[in-house]
Amino acid sequence: MSGHWGILVSDPWLQNQFTQVELRSLKSHFMSMRRESGRLVIADLASKMSRLKVVGENLSEEERASCVKDVYQNTEEEVDFELFLKVYLKLQTFVNSRTGSSPKNSSAFLKAATTTLLHTISESEKASYVAHINHYLAQDEFLKKYLPIDPSTNELFEIAKDGVLLCKLINVAVPGTIDERAINTKRILNPWERNENHTLCLNSAKAIGCTVVNIGTQDFIEGRRHLVLGVISQIIKIQLLADLDLKKTPQLLELLDDSKDMEEFMNLPPEKILLRWMNFHLKKAGYKKIVTNFSSDVKDAEAYAHLLNVLAPEHTNLSTLAVKNPFERAKLVLEHADKMGCKRYLTARDIVEGSPNLNLAFVAHIFQHRNGLSAQTKQQMSLLETFPDDTQDSREERAFRLWMNSFGNSTYINNVFEDLRNGWVLLETLDKVSPGIVNWKIANKPPIKMPFRKVENCNQVVKIGKQLKFSLVNVAGNDIVQGNKKLILAYLWQLMRYNILQLLKNLRFYSRGKEINDADILEWANSKVSSSRSQSRMDSFKDKSLSDGIFFLELLSSVTPRAVNWGLVTKGVTYQEKKMNATYIISIARKLGCSIFLLPEDITEVNPKMILTLTASIMSWCLKHPHEERTVGTSDNESGGQLETTSNSTLDDSASDSSLDENGNI
Repeated sequence: MSGHWGILVSDPWLQNQFTQVELRSLKSHFMSMRRESGRLVIADLASKMSRLKVVGENLSEEERASCVKDVYQNTEEEVDFELFLKVYLKLQTFVNSRTGSSPKNSSAFLKAATTTLLHTISESEKASYVAHINHYLAQDEFLKKYLPIDPSTNELFEIAKDGVLLCKLINVAVPGTIDERAINTKRILNPWERNENHTLCLNSAKAIGCTVVNIGTQDFIEGRRHLVLGVISQIIKIQLLADLDLKKTPQLLELLDDSKDMEEFMNLPPEKILLRWMNFHLKKAGYKKIVTNFSSDVKDAEAYAHLLNVLAPEHTNLSTLAVKNPFERAKLVLEHADKMGCKRYLTARDIVEGSPNLNLAFVAHIFQHRNGLSAQTKQQMSLLETFPDDTQDSREERAFRLWMNSFGNSTYINNVFEDLRNGWVLLETLDKVSPGIVNWKIANKPPIKMPFRKVENCNQVVKIGKQLKFSLVNVAGNDIVQGNKKLILAYLWQLMRYNILQLLKNLRFYSRGKEINDADILEWANSKVSSSRSQSRMDSFKDKSLSDGIFFLELLSSVTPRAVNWGLVTKGVTYQEKKMNATYIISIARKLGCSIFLLPEDITEVNPKMILTLTASIMSWCLKHPHEERTVGTSDNESGGQLETTSNSTLDDSASDSSLDENGNI
């Protein structure tokens, strides 16, 4: 195996138990566990393996400890990676014997695609996602010759192998994420064109909030079903939950008991808002229970019966609540939903089996179709108007959040102002950016009940920031615990910038070990553009002339000849022309392999922070591919995209702590 991982295990039997992607993921976990306490012994594994999805969610700590002790008597024996794998396999076998091979929630939206090691997929979920794709992409000019997909076959995974379908699905979920002019859409793609599409897809998936930390382009090319389906499920979830936002659906204010709750409500993840909406209507229906999840709490279908009776009383069937059999009740619920135009995503069997993904999708679809909330009132309008317009802060919060989530930390961040307050994810991110810098012996792992423990974590965050020479005058750990927005954004920007500069510094042949600063990045970009005989120049990262995007198109063109199809570039005079250029720039950069989190508006409005991240990411990619032989190809859509012969493992290494150095993940 190539790359900085070398041969992960020497035991041939162990090599055959895992794919390389899985080995890298487990190696990353192993290294992280060992760093936390300096050494790892058998006695530590029962507790520390709780973070591994299959054995963590299906076994209690006592069960893990008992299972390990049965096989390994010397609990003080130091654990190397091969022993770690053997213990993992032992626990996994125990899980399989108890569950009949399929672990609970085996394809959970955010984690299964990246952490489950049992290569099973839910046929019901596959059928549901295929139906979603057939519906939303039916009119796509390129894909309609392949649709509808037959859900009873593996046709989905074959069609996904060229990368076009997943790119198009991302644009359905978050319109405008990918400039479709950058997608290679020839009828038959060569390996480099395929690789480019998958690179564009993975970097764009990260940019809308998907977790793809140990998934690579080769997984899509080989059609690894559990990984492909995991990414598809995340994309669909993002689409279905998009309207659960006060700015998009102001009527959600009706769920608030008190206007003082508004800020807290805006910080809730969309799944929590969906549950709150559901319980709001269930309370009106006289349903006594509180629904807290989309699995066990809806298995008997009673909550659904009450919900649909409130939302569509004209289709009420009195026998739905009268029947004793949950499966029969579930069938009647779906008949009711069908009359509302909402019978999508699940079957009666999925309800009674408590499929969390499909139940969530079903409820989200009902919300989109008929939310049952009152029309927007003047009071609600005035309340929204009093809320501060922090568009710039919101965009930066989004960029920092997506960047941190791309590391594959233990907790998925929905809102940096809320989810970082205990300090743990910040410590994890610091450890990824600067391995070994965190003193895990004094860190407090969630759940943390005592406030002073959170302060302890955040004090270490601030201390490390000062160690890394961040500007943190009069900043204390308690400011993070209190959710001080200005200070949190300032800290995260300095952390992201430090990561950027370290990535460039680590390219020794360029930096020769010296510190890299903003001026070096500026000078490199200007020199690169100048070498292609262009007159364009960037005076600073605040240079307003950058808003038309021409400089960055010329930079990308100088980095990879013919990466840009100049026939598709506008003059960048009007706002619409500037935005078209900006969208094209971001898609080309991601297609090359740059992991970036800015929006087109960050270019058109010249946000200096995001302009720096874009320039540095292009620089990092270019310096890592200095002598790469590149093949030029043209797609049917005349994208004129430069096809570079990058290894298919470009993103595969992202499971490791040091993979950020490999991928320019900034």
